[in-house]
Amino acid sequence: VQLQASGGGLVQAGDSLRLSCAASGRTALMGWFRQAPGREREFVAAIRRTYGNSKHYSDSVKGRFTISIDNAENTLYLQMNSLKPDDTAVYFCAARLSAIVLSAIRLENSYDYWGQGTLVTVSS
Repeated sequence: VQLQASGGGLVQAGDSLRLSCAASGRTALMGWFRQAPGREREFVAAIRRTYGNSKHYSDSVKGRFTISIDNAENTLYLQMNSLKPDDTAVYFCAARLSAIVLSAIRLENSYDYWGQGTLVTVSS
C-alpha cells in the first residue's frame, strides 16, 4: 500500500485546512499522526473501516478536526478547523491492513504503512 499525503500549508490561527491521503490499496484502519518540531509523533485521529467507519480523535483536536474517508476514491481526509499555532506540525497519514482492537489505534506500531508527511504551519 502506498500513501500520498497532501494539503498542508501556511495558515493563520482560526483558519481551516483539509489534508488528503490517497491510498493505493485496501486497508482496515487509517489514521493521522503529527510531529511538531522537537516533539515525538502523536496520534491525531483514526477511522476504523472494518467497524462501520468509526472515528476516533485525540483530546487536543476533538471538536475541531474531522476525519473522513471516500471509499470510492480510497482517500482519507482530515478537515482541520479553528487551527491554533500548537497545531503546527508535519502531518502523516498511516494505514493498517488488518483490524485491530480499539485500544491500539493510537499506537504508531499498529500501522503498517506511512505516507511522507505534509507540513502544516499555523501563525498567530
